[in-house]
Amino acid sequence: MSDDEITVMVVDDHPMWREGVARDLTERGLRVVATAPDADAAVRIARAVRPRVVLMDLNLGASTGVHAIEGILAALPDTRVLVLSASGEHADVLDAVKAGATGYLVKSAGVDELLAAVRRTAEGHPVFTPGLAGLVLGEFRRLAGEPADEERPVLTERETEVLRLVAKGLTARQIGERLVVSHRTVESHVQNTLRKLQLHNRVQLVRYAIERGLADD
Repeated sequence: MSDDEITVMVVDDHPMWREGVARDLTERGLRVVATAPDADAAVRIARAVRPRVVLMDLNLGASTGVHAIEGILAALPDTRVLVLSASGEHADVLDAVKAGATGYLVKSAGVDELLAAVRRTAEGHPVFTPGLAGLVLGEFRRLAGEPADEERPVLTERETEVLRLVAKGLTARQIGERLVVSHRTVESHVQNTLRKLQLHNRVQLVRYAIERGLADD
């Protein structure tokens, strides 16, 4: 996906931060189509402009970012939400992922890291500040537990291996390089796994892996 195809909405209750992030993304070639100061405005504006990525804080003053995530994705299931928050608290990260966020970065991230995260989020890849992914994986493993063998779809060893790497955020090309196969072969394994698990996209696939502890720590 080229940069001019990536439309972004920036949501933050601090005007200087909101406009600064929007300016940084615009200067680097992304299309910032809207900004919003709170959860209600975020949901309303997102419905109108239909951004590919919503880059948003969780702390939105009197409103809550989690509710905004749920409202946006209920109306726009193909939109991706990347949280950019000052908080790295486990509970906040977990709440955002449960609500449907594709990724979570803390505000200490540099501009280049943020730009790369927005691009990966637009493609449907999970993105986390280093250290947070392990927390999320561990918590979902603890909460979900392991399903009974007869209830678990049967994946091949290679499909399971690809699933683990997808859950760690690797692209098809990166997985192919690691497994010494073509990226088309990787995509074939991903599609077979989606079909077996009756899932529809990579975000659901990653959530499945997290809930069942299939991702490496």
